[in-house]
Amino acid sequence: MNVKDGLGKLHYNSPVILTYAVICVVILGINYLTAGWLNTHVMVCYGHPSLLDPMTYIRAFTHVLGHGDWSHLFNNMILLMLVGPVVEERYGSGNLVIMIAANALITAIVNGIFFSNGIIGASGVVFMLIILSAFTNMQKGKIPLTLIIVAAMYLGREIVNALSVQDGISQMAHIVGGLTGLGFGIYFYRKKFSTV
Repeated sequence: MNVKDGLGKLHYNSPVILTYAVICVVILGINYLTAGWLNTHVMVCYGHPSLLDPMTYIRAFTHVLGHGDWSHLFNNMILLMLVGPVVEERYGSGNLVIMIAANALITAIVNGIFFSNGIIGASGVVFMLIILSAFTNMQKGKIPLTLIIVAAMYLGREIVNALSVQDGISQMAHIVGGLTGLGFGIYFYRKKFSTV
């Protein structure tokens, strides 16, 4: 087998997750090239924003695409690549785009109302995907033990961290992401089994 044959077998198996990851990498690269200008002016979603500033509405969605540094990015991307493709296959690419956008908006609203600091990063999306992945093999009338364990571990840890860490910002994004995943998981569960 030559190299060309091997590359021809590569499959863009999870278009939303892979495209999302590529966009995050490109944005962080541009942020480094602009000495942090991109994050400061476009990507960070600030708390208590001005509703008259058009960038407030843009940042409500872009904050899940930006990252503070390469370590922040890679930590999020590892988990994104592990659970994202399973979730995308189960719920569909179009639904996943809607869920990511909804998660970004809900997190921005909560941050804007309750916090004064800025948020940036995909960790809320990752937490949403982790919770959604626990719903993937759910059967009618049964609650998977894995769902309860995952929700208890991740949401419980973040609630404890939010109470003990000074800023609580990243924990808030994680909690909102987990609750968003739980909400979407319940919605799709009911939708699936209401037609059966």
